[in-house]
Amino acid sequence: MTDFAQRRTMMVDTQVRPNDVTSYPVIEAMLNIPREAFVPETMRDVAYVGENIAIGHGRELLAPRTIGLILETLELKNSDLVLDVGCGYGYASACAARVAEAVVAIDDIPDFATEAQQRLTDQGIFNVAVAQARLTEGWPGQGPYDAMMIGGAIEVFPDSVADQLREGGRIVAIFKESNLGTARIGRKIDGRINWRLAFNAFAPVLPEFSHVPGFAL
Repeated sequence: MTDFAQRRTMMVDTQVRPNDVTSYPVIEAMLNIPREAFVPETMRDVAYVGENIAIGHGRELLAPRTIGLILETLELKNSDLVLDVGCGYGYASACAARVAEAVVAIDDIPDFATEAQQRLTDQGIFNVAVAQARLTEGWPGQGPYDAMMIGGAIEVFPDSVADQLREGGRIVAIFKESNLGTARIGRKIDGRINWRLAFNAFAPVLPEFSHVPGFAL
C-alpha cells in the first residue's frame, strides 16, 4: 500500500522548502492536502513527482514547487477571497483554501468543474465554490477578489479578469516567453496592474489566454 502521507512530507522537504517557500500556512497546507486525490486515478502513483502532471484535456497540474511559490508570493491572509482560474481538479484551490478565507474556482471544462467540486467535498473542504465558466470571463458575481492565481501559462491577461481584482489586490501568473516561462506578481494600483518578475516556472498556455484566440462557433 502506498504511503502517500510520507510522500507528501518528502515533497515538502525536497521540492517546496528548498525553493524558498517559507510561509508556515503554505507549508502546512501542502503537508495536509492529499495531492493524489486531485489527479486522475491512473496518475495517483506519480502525484508527488517534482514536475507538472498531465491531467487530461491538454492541461497539467503544476509542479509542487510552482504551486508552493505561487501561494507564497501571493502572501495570502485568512481574510482573503481568492479566484483560481483554470482550477483543474482543484488541488491549488484546496491548498489556498487552508490559508485564505474562501476560494472561487472556475474552469471551462465541464469534467474539471464537476470533479473539482466533488473532490473538494470528499476532502471536507467547504470554503471553495466551483463554477464552470469561460476563463477569460472570471466570475464577477463574487468579486472583487483580494488575490488571483491561474492554473496554466498565459500570453495575455484580459481586462475582463483584471477588473475583478480589488484595488491593492495581487495576482500571480506564469507568462510564456519563447519556450520558457516566468511567473510574475501583479498588484493593482490606481486601477492598473503593475507586474514584476517573481520566479521562473513552466506551464502549458491556456488557449483562452493566448495571443491568437481559438475559433469558436
